Amino acid sequence: MSERPLNDENGETEPGENGENGATDRFAEIVEAETDRDPDLAVIEAGSRTLRAQSGPPQGDGVPARPEDPEVDRALREVESELAGRWGETKLDPSLVRMEALMDILGQPQRAYPAIHITGTNGKTSTARMIEALLAAFDLRTGRYTSPHVQSVTERISLDGAPIAAERFIETYRDIEPYVRMVDEREDFRLSFFEVLTGMAFAAFADAPVDVAVVEVGMGGTWDATNVVDGTVAVVTPIALDHTDRLGSTSGAIAAEKAGIIKPDATVVLAQQPVDAAQVLLKHSVEVDATVAREGMEFGVTAREVAVGGQLLTLRGLGGEYEEVFLPLYGAHQAHNAAVALAAVEAFFGIGSQHARILDIDTVRRAFASVTSPGRLEVVRRSPTVVLDAAHNPAGARAAAEGVTEAFGFSRLVGVVGTSADKDVRGLLEAFEPIFAEIVVTRNSTPRAMDVDELAALAVEVFGSERVQVEPRLDDALEAAITLAEEEGEYAGAGVLVTGSVITVGEARLLLGRG
Repeated sequence: MSERPLNDENGETEPGENGENGATDRFAEIVEAETDRDPDLAVIEAGSRTLRAQSGPPQGDGVPARPEDPEVDRALREVESELAGRWGETKLDPSLVRMEALMDILGQPQRAYPAIHITGTNGKTSTARMIEALLAAFDLRTGRYTSPHVQSVTERISLDGAPIAAERFIETYRDIEPYVRMVDEREDFRLSFFEVLTGMAFAAFADAPVDVAVVEVGMGGTWDATNVVDGTVAVVTPIALDHTDRLGSTSGAIAAEKAGIIKPDATVVLAQQPVDAAQVLLKHSVEVDATVAREGMEFGVTAREVAVGGQLLTLRGLGGEYEEVFLPLYGAHQAHNAAVALAAVEAFFGIGSQHARILDIDTVRRAFASVTSPGRLEVVRRSPTVVLDAAHNPAGARAAAEGVTEAFGFSRLVGVVGTSADKDVRGLLEAFEPIFAEIVVTRNSTPRAMDVDELAALAVEVFGSERVQVEPRLDDALEAAITLAEEEGEYAGAGVLVTGSVITVGEARLLLGRG
């Protein structure tokens, strides 16, 4: 089957106890054992055992580590390798032909359950996790499909609020593999990495079975592989300029592509949008006879205050007010994500159209209090405090900058930034410039990472040479930033923010002992 490059797509790693020599030997063993993987990533993962900047044992945040069973790990690596041999997520073909063929041959698993379908530019994954938590609190069995992953590909498919077990991930892939091959042989081009994963998710959800699926698009909407599902509720998180070479150069043009997930008779939950995007989304909703709920009109955030470990919210839902809702996430943007998630779940239950009531307030409070969103203003170390945020475009960077300023009040903040080359890197750096005292530029292990010298040149233009440090290896960059933060002393209130890419954040989590 022929392969050709298409357009880029972005959906967007204990210290030894036996002395210095023992730790060095262990480092070498791990690198040697990882020779079948990207060599840079192997070194980074090995470094996570020896790096000084440790934060302690991982928390229950829904990010799985590698399987402990060597045979399961071997089988998972085989599946990962086979998936990696397909068109990657940096390839996009604007067609649903292959996905529709796969769904046909699998018996339309995506129609075995209702779905909440989510698109937008920023906030999709956090909103999906909030929706999932709310549905689960009301005793519904959930399936969640999100992308990209922070550390493990198994994160993308969740059942009952937890990433699918490695054994089940492998089993699901092997179950659909013969049908994938049949589609590959029938179509002009093979199914892509993202298309196969999407098929796996829909099949796993049908097999579970789930009561409701929460599905996040990979990119756009109309031609996204997930758009073979018909969401009874369609959610559009804030739209901003990203993937402009593929989706359009204005928020209105981008909205036209994302509007494709809005199906006839669905309920559409719209976050606050730029005017041109809102006009496009509302027009499309009218054309397909969908019901619309708009943030700031039918629902929204009526009050919020910073609290220890997060924020305390009053949300106006479609059915009424929800007071004293604690959300253990930082930033005004997460409060708005919470309002969107609540409205989506209310719409799913028919509130606002069939019923005029609120959901049980104690259940809502319990659900929001349980929410986690790894890599979104996530604290992974103290003294000095190290925060991770997966912002990878200017809008996300502005939200992260506002959130970290509000929630932490650092006396001095050092940035560690590693970006992808296909992003608006200057815009991202300019968003962070007011809050970073110094910036350490680096790169992650993927081929899409921006060359560190090119990134440094941009950073010097934005920050000035005296505020920029270059460390090509991420582990060295973390060490350098932590050292800079420690210069003010243990109690001076300095911190480190690692950002620029989901991949950079994922690899930093590994290095900092969270994986």
